[in-house]
Order: sequence, then C-alpha cells, then structure tokens
Amino acid sequence: MSLIYQLALARIKGVGSVIAKHLLDYCGSPEEIFRTPKKQLIKIPGIGESIANSILQNNVMKEVEKEIAFIEKHKINVLFWKADNYPEKLIFCNDAPILLYYKGNVAVNAKRIISIVGTRNATDYGKGICDEFIAGLRGHDVLVVSGLALGIDSYVHKACVKNNLPTIGVLGHGLDRIYPASNRNLALEMLKHGGLLTEYSSGTKPDRQNFPSRNRIIAGMADVTIVVEAALKGGALITAEIANTYNRDVCAFPGDIRKPYSNGCNYLIKTNRAHLISSVKDLEYIMNWELNAVIHSQQLQVDFVMSATEKNVYEALEEAGPMGIDALLYRLKLPQNKLAMILLELEMKGGIIALPGKMYRIP
Repeated sequence: MSLIYQLALARIKGVGSVIAKHLLDYCGSPEEIFRTPKKQLIKIPGIGESIANSILQNNVMKEVEKEIAFIEKHKINVLFWKADNYPEKLIFCNDAPILLYYKGNVAVNAKRIISIVGTRNATDYGKGICDEFIAGLRGHDVLVVSGLALGIDSYVHKACVKNNLPTIGVLGHGLDRIYPASNRNLALEMLKHGGLLTEYSSGTKPDRQNFPSRNRIIAGMADVTIVVEAALKGGALITAEIANTYNRDVCAFPGDIRKPYSNGCNYLIKTNRAHLISSVKDLEYIMNWELNAVIHSQQLQVDFVMSATEKNVYEALEEAGPMGIDALLYRLKLPQNKLAMILLELEMKGGIIALPGKMYRIP
C-alpha cells in the first residue's frame, strides 16, 4: 500500500520535490498526505486550495496502477525519499527528487562515489583520458556515475565495464527505453556491472528539458564531479555548477587552449570553480583518499574549552576518523550554517584540522 501512495505523491499536479518534502514533514507519510482533510492541508505553508484539491482528487491512481505493473514486471526498485536505499548524498540537496526508479545489481550508496561528465563531441584526447583515468581507479572501491549520453559519458561507462568497475547511468527518461538507442547494448552491459537510475516514470520521453534536470542527480549523488572535456556551454558545465552549489568538489582536466571542447574545463580551473587534475593521484590527494587509508582516530588530551555542541562534533570526528560536512550533517542532525560555524571555531582553536576534499579530522 505504501508504494501506491509514494508513486501517487510524485505525480500530483503542482507538487514538485520541494513541496512533496514539505508535505511529508507536516503529515508524516505519503498515506497521511492523502488522508489529511482539506481544511488542514490548506493551513500548511505553501499549500493553497489548488494543490489541496489536486491531492484529494486522487486522479492519478490509474496511472499509478499501470506503473506498479511495469515496476513488478521489470524488477525495478523504487527509491523513496530518506528510505535506506535512497542515495544518501542526495538527501542533502534541497531539490533532490522525492522518488527514483533504479534497475541494477549494485547499491546506489558506496563509500566513494564520483561523477564524470563531458561533451558529446569527445575528441581522441578526451577518450584517452577516460580510458587511462578509469583504469587507474581499479582497486579504489569507487562507484562511477555518468549520464549515458553520447561522447564522454559513453566512454566513461564503457571504460568502467572494461575494467569491471561499478557504474550507474542517470537517465533523462523512463526505464522503458534507452536514449540514445545506440547505447542500448552498453546499457545492458551496465546492468551487469552497475545500473540505470532515473526520476522519470515509464512512458516519459527523452525531452530536452529533462536532461538539465537529471544533471542535479549526477552532481548530488557524488562526492566529486569530474569534467573531462567540455565547451563553454553545455550539460557538463551545468553539472559542475550544480555540484558547486551543493558544496561538493569539482575537478577538471585541462586542455589545449585552442580547442573549443577544452574551453569549458579551462574556464572552470581559471575561475577556481574546479581543481586541476591530470591523474588518479591528483584525485587521491584532493579527496584525501590516501590519508583516510592511514590515519586512525586516537584518544587525545583536549586542552581547550568546548561548548556542548562543539564537543559533539569533536567526539564524532574522534570516533569515526576523518569526515566530510555531509557525513557530519547526517550524523549530528545540525543545520548546515550552524555546523559550518562550529567547524570554523574548532579549527581556530586548534581542535580540528581541515583537509582537502572538504574533510575534517582531529590533530
């Protein structure tokens, strides 16, 4: 029964992901949203009479029944907001989808997740980077996310399949089709080594407006977004910009200043929107991967005064070792601006050390 209401919530006219989460906060569950009387719904901030009527009319149930039949037939997993199987890094993105459809054989949550994006007009330079960089990721326990588009995205997924690395393609349409059609065989191979993920229900066509929207999933799922080749305008730079707004790391491979499909990467680096990288070793340093492997939390003598909240942050780092802001937010349930101030205070007192990759540890 819960699945019916989850799917219905995602289909209500006028209710996007932000309003849906707002309704969940007030009502507690998808079922309760549909059971709440109109007079109570319209008292919820942001929910007017029009949205309340859309909720109570329940005119999406026939569509939902059809979708459930499709989900069951094709063994698709529904990942609902804040459920255990929902991508945990997306939870920190205010515009993340309320619901995702996933087909694959690897979990969408991994310790290390990177997104790799780039131009549809990949050059030999970009293709070579994909092959070399992905091969260098073997042994790093990394999940690679991209968009299954022509060009760099496709070469990333192909290199992952070749090197037996898990990879997930985020789609701009329903799981009843593959776009572009030329990637159908690649998608089938990816189902053996990863999976396909989308916020769109079956029957949704690959319309142009869907692809910039799906880029927020590519950026939000990952610890870092890497741009291989990109022009000054296009989906790769949109994804990089979104990642920056999510306070995630962005990296870019530099390119020939005379080549149009290097201009985007060079611009990101020049304007400090991305770290310059040329190898997996650079990524290890930026993301603090080597440090994580050798540093262990130690019991230290604290010789400065901490508030109760500062002590909670300190003890979390002491117990778990180096952590990023997202992990601390999830663990401590603090507002992001408050946590940022606490981390700054602790750093100024010498209680913690800021590391590359927006990570923190105790000295």
